[in-house]
Amino acid sequence: MTKPTLLFICTHNAGRSALGAALAREQAGDRAVVLSAGIDPAETASAGTIASLAEIGIDDSAYIPTKVTEELVRNATVVISMKPGLDVPQIEGISYETWDLPNPDGWDVEAIRPLRDHIDGRVADLGLNGSPAPTPGGLRLAHHLIARPHIRH
Repeated sequence: MTKPTLLFICTHNAGRSALGAALAREQAGDRAVVLSAGIDPAETASAGTIASLAEIGIDDSAYIPTKVTEELVRNATVVISMKPGLDVPQIEGISYETWDLPNPDGWDVEAIRPLRDHIDGRVADLGLNGSPAPTPGGLRLAHHLIARPHIRH
């Protein structure tokens, strides 16, 4: 069975999308492939982002921001834009969601911590751990990714 692919996208792939992907990988385990990319990727991930993940036991220190490509989007099951208005390729059969999150560029770990926790909660609402989770008006991935990973909506 093919694993579903979840792709988090933001502007620089150094903060929001890196957080989302790291947290989703932690929650999904081996049930999904989780990637992230940026429209205009930074050279390195944010030190505050890496430090905030380390605080909760996630070592993402080797992460290198990646550029969004049509191929990455085409191979995704679900694409989550971490802010509105990103120029993300729109491909039929791919599910899209937009989260309106602030850009943590230049933030230290103390400032990023609440954003990390908020994103962690949003990721938990996706149901990547296989248990149903309430997502009023949002994506329900527990069934979409886990029970029917080969189907694209």
